[in-house]
Amino acid sequence: MERLILNDLLKWKLSKHRKPLILKGVRQVGKTWLLKEFGKRYYENVAYFNLDEHEEYRQFFETTKDVDRILQNLILASAQKIQAENTLIIFDEIQDCPKVINSMKYFCENAPQYHVACAGSLLGIALSKPSSFPVGKVDFLQINPMSFTEFLMANGDKNLAQYLSSVDTPAPIPDAFFNPLYEKLKMYYVTGGMPEPVLMWTEDRDVEAVQIALSNIIGAYERDFAKHPEISEFPKISMIWRSIPSQLARENKKFIYKAVKEGARAREYEDALQWLVDANLVSKIYRCSAPGLPISAYDDLSSFKLYLVDIGLLRRLAHLAPTAFGEGNRLFTEFKGALSENYVLQALKNQFEVTPRYWSQVNPPYEVDFLIQRENDILPVEVKSESNTESHSLKKFKEKFGDETKLRIRFSLNNLKLDGDMLNIPLFMADYTDKLIGLALKSNRLYRTR
Repeated sequence: MERLILNDLLKWKLSKHRKPLILKGVRQVGKTWLLKEFGKRYYENVAYFNLDEHEEYRQFFETTKDVDRILQNLILASAQKIQAENTLIIFDEIQDCPKVINSMKYFCENAPQYHVACAGSLLGIALSKPSSFPVGKVDFLQINPMSFTEFLMANGDKNLAQYLSSVDTPAPIPDAFFNPLYEKLKMYYVTGGMPEPVLMWTEDRDVEAVQIALSNIIGAYERDFAKHPEISEFPKISMIWRSIPSQLARENKKFIYKAVKEGARAREYEDALQWLVDANLVSKIYRCSAPGLPISAYDDLSSFKLYLVDIGLLRRLAHLAPTAFGEGNRLFTEFKGALSENYVLQALKNQFEVTPRYWSQVNPPYEVDFLIQRENDILPVEVKSESNTESHSLKKFKEKFGDETKLRIRFSLNNLKLDGDMLNIPLFMADYTDKLIGLALKSNRLYRTR
């Protein structure tokens, strides 16, 4: 299966400022496959070291900080070849190996000729410990679940993916493309973007195998909860994780601790919640009081929403059966459109450096699903999963912050359309949000200069 992040890995390889790479991503998102595939395509040789499978290799990093000695020991112990410029050295499963993480400092300073890439599950947890972090001495890449575009390519629909990438004006999509893309998106809501469930569908069209694969991934994550250093946090992490579908099923999707457990208080659960955030299993989206810069200065730290790392995992965790695929728009509208919001958030996080926020007010009640920062513009985003796309909250947002709002974005099942400062993006084009915003702003500028 093609992963677009391979382009970023190639840029890393060719950069004259290249440092050792740490590839972050949740368990079973495809980190090991990606690095091996990258090495196979762009290097003469790959030297792969799994620090979980071969725990004895860890000793080489504990007894010395000399890079040449470390590599010599690894070569002798594994019988693998390493040539500086032509070999990709992969250290896998390094999350429990602080000495290995720390050694990247010495690879950077004393042996920059080597191409070194590291990966591991729960690396976000390991890197949150200051003692193991080689500040300024590593490059980072984040691998996320497969996007809808990558799903299309894996599914044999490269023509549809190519069409989406070729759109160069904010005008309606022809039915010959719109209708099949709408149907393919429903299947993506079923599989999500984790490689194994996608493979089960694209190779065998086996929905039951998709279900089993998703259940196994969720089970693996839940076993990881026990790796929290404080064993008392384990049940709290599980309860937060299991509560997310019900949190998102409410009209107001703000996270409420009492929905985790009756009488629960923030201070009792904040460490458990932070563990899930550091592990990148959930995204924490803060309420923003106003569209100012920097956007973090306007965060309301007491109000936030939680979304899962992958839409397929959210569907499975919510026990929404794949049969909803054949029931019209049900997948899009189920539990207050939470699947669509989760899907859109995944797409936005792949395109924008700053984590999205959301905006709301209580009296009268209005809520804009996301605020995105694009360059120095803060833009409101609403996700609509039903045929009624009237955007009262976007209208209210413009009333309050009109001068700061160059464009309003609405995701829906309707066609691509630019109507003044309102850009309607079909849900299946979420991967191209940044490009479409650019086209819309350019179109509006040209209109104003006429």
